[in-house]
Amino acid sequence: MSAAVTAPFPEGFLWGCATSAYQIEGSPLADGAGASIWHRFTHTPGKVANGETGDIACDHYRHFRDDVAMMREIGLQAYRFSISWGRVMPSGTGDVNDKGVGFYEQLVDALLEAGIQPMITLYHWDLPQALDDRGGWLNPEISRWFGDYAEFLFRRFDDRVKYWITLNEPWVVVDNGYLHGLHAPGHSSLYEAALASNNLLAAHCEAVRRYRAFGSHQIGLAVNLEPKYPASNSAEDLHATRLADAWMNRQFLDPVLLGRHPDELDELIRREVPWYRPDAGGCFDDALDFLGVNYYTRAVTRHETSAWPVPAATVRQPQSVYTETGWEVCSQALCRLLNWIRDRYGNHPVYITENGCAFYDPPVARNGRVRDPLRQDYLCSHLHAVHRAIEAGCDIRGYFVWSLMDNFEWTQGCAKRFGLVHVDFETLRRTPKDSARLYAQIIASRGANLWTTEVKE
Repeated sequence: MSAAVTAPFPEGFLWGCATSAYQIEGSPLADGAGASIWHRFTHTPGKVANGETGDIACDHYRHFRDDVAMMREIGLQAYRFSISWGRVMPSGTGDVNDKGVGFYEQLVDALLEAGIQPMITLYHWDLPQALDDRGGWLNPEISRWFGDYAEFLFRRFDDRVKYWITLNEPWVVVDNGYLHGLHAPGHSSLYEAALASNNLLAAHCEAVRRYRAFGSHQIGLAVNLEPKYPASNSAEDLHATRLADAWMNRQFLDPVLLGRHPDELDELIRREVPWYRPDAGGCFDDALDFLGVNYYTRAVTRHETSAWPVPAATVRQPQSVYTETGWEVCSQALCRLLNWIRDRYGNHPVYITENGCAFYDPPVARNGRVRDPLRQDYLCSHLHAVHRAIEAGCDIRGYFVWSLMDNFEWTQGCAKRFGLVHVDFETLRRTPKDSARLYAQIIASRGANLWTTEVKE
């Protein structure tokens, strides 16, 4: 066990949890909402484990007040959630659904009444199906559609919301949704993946441009980053590692923060799509006020000729602990990642907008406890890594656990539990796990007793 953190986290450091609309809300078509690509995708046989959907999920749409009360009990200072585009604009453009907007009005007001700062993500993968029918992220008009949607929300909520995120993990949208077909809308085309990447960048920049005109607080972008470590010093492994890093980690950061695409994308894309020309997005000078970093694991990388489009594979580490999703637990890589961001892109304000793990959780005990020691250790070790990065001079402003509660985990259904709060998906009963109790104590102490805190009975 590591030494205790002797100095607390900085004054004003924001402690929170994160969720997304489709994963927790349920009632995806209620009160005039328009269907999303995930609604169609999950209702397509064979796409999701056990045939599960987000039709009910955690039923947060009907239980949000209880969930806010639970957040308050944990002591959260902030809550990051996403807005369902189709709940607000059923067709993606044009007419606004007042009942859908009203749900988010009530949620924001309930959070503020509880002393919890809302952090709103505009897009967390649930594109309105009506827009996908018009090309979705392949249609160059989507940056304007997204800008109109974003502007409406800015005008409606910016008086109460201080933190905005344009896109959540655009790389996952590209890689899983348009390259490998694993996520909605289920396409498999390198050209379409490249085109979607350009349009996602343009949409981020358009939303930022609109915010500069109508907003008065802070706006950022949340990217999932996975540090790539070469499996050996061979030229092949080193080259594969550079390509994998460019594809996953630098595909969006370089255009947004440096104004250019990684050179390696030419090798990955133009060898197969020679007419493709990347677009850096056009908002380099004023691209964001903060960067959201979603971190879960690293990848020890070796060359793999058969892998497409990046000739790389991840090597399992026999000495390491792995989560239920097959991700290596490696907190030290988070500290290294945060220092890399500072050194490559400058010391921008950073929020850890997602960090968490899925482990097997035992059933709720008769005394109402859910013991999850592996998750507790995960949280402590990763928070210690964040603290080390702060001590090294990184401007880290806050930390959001993924996730507040067990939820619908995309194609894996409800089997993988990331939550601090256990959800019984038959009764929808919420039960805080021991990790929630631990996190509450960490928040109360500002992390001063991070390594010595014990879960109280």
